[in-house]
Amino acid sequence: MGNACSNNLGIPPAKGPNAVGCTDFMMDHTTQGTFFRLYYPCQESESAEKPDWIPCREYFNGLADFMKINRSLSEKIFNYLFGSFKIPAYLDAPFKTNEKCPVVIFSHGLGAFRTLYSAICAELASQGFIVASVEHRDESASATYYFREKCESERRDEPLPKTSVSAPDNLVEEWMYYRALQHGESEFPLRNKQHLFIILSLAVPFSQQNSMDLCRIAVIGHSFGGATVIEALCKEVKFKCGVALDAWMFPIDEEIFPRVKQPIFFINSEKFQWAGNISRMKKLESALIQRKMITIRGTVHQSFPDFTFLTGNWIGKLMKLKGDIDPEIAMDLSNKATLAFLQRHLGLEKDFNQWDPLIDGKDDNLIPGTNVTVLQSAI
Repeated sequence: MGNACSNNLGIPPAKGPNAVGCTDFMMDHTTQGTFFRLYYPCQESESAEKPDWIPCREYFNGLADFMKINRSLSEKIFNYLFGSFKIPAYLDAPFKTNEKCPVVIFSHGLGAFRTLYSAICAELASQGFIVASVEHRDESASATYYFREKCESERRDEPLPKTSVSAPDNLVEEWMYYRALQHGESEFPLRNKQHLFIILSLAVPFSQQNSMDLCRIAVIGHSFGGATVIEALCKEVKFKCGVALDAWMFPIDEEIFPRVKQPIFFINSEKFQWAGNISRMKKLESALIQRKMITIRGTVHQSFPDFTFLTGNWIGKLMKLKGDIDPEIAMDLSNKATLAFLQRHLGLEKDFNQWDPLIDGKDDNLIPGTNVTVLQSAI
């Protein structure tokens, strides 16, 4: 894959003191297993390569299905626009093993997949976290794959090309794509069921990883993944806090709200939120547990995934992938506020508390709370 129009566009490199490595893990090859891209502090390596941002063409097909456009046409367009971009991390680089690292589980938005938030995940890894970006296997990702056992006829054929996660000889790769609503189908039961499935996949079996500090685990997600953050905190006490990036609160059953006991940080865009969604966030406010909310001025819903860095100004605004703010400024604010919040609630001995004022919206590009007017009677 490759393109001719990348110019000066690209995912910004991480700013922390550590080089960043990444690798893919598939825990159980079936649809019931967990598949994720792991980002981690790594040793410097001259020979390590940076992986493609879009791992293979099937993900272009998945994006086309999600956007309801022709696959063959969109593959050419997507490949031209995005095919040569690399993730700012070294593939399979040696782990930096000087200390145990706090862990972040990242849950992507509806129609996304594991590589589309590499700017966020790589930045966290550069600051000393191990980050597992989980790819949803419930038909809420635009595309993903698993492996099934080969039938007898397939055993006689040539093996299929391997992806980044290699398969044993007795398995064959199967792709699953985004499932849109059927005509007349109600959305809540589907999305609620999907995000409950995701909760199970977030409980990644990390117990064998000696480099992970399993007493310090947080969950972060964007949009549909932001809803997953709330549910995950309710279902799994090992998550000490959560950061919900422009959360889409629709899939959550409100009856769980009183059972969420951990701190939550809502980081919202200025152009996406509406009164009904904000009112659901505000129902999680607590006098005893820290619940914070800020809004980044000039941002849109897609200011959090990597797309915002990979399109020029006019295309980005036409496709609502860019807001009015410089995307690097917006991402920097979001990442620094997140790091400060994680230090506060994971008990880290870092210098992230220098960004504590951002948690309260103290910056010219931040709004404390929300820009959306919500009637008290709606809360």
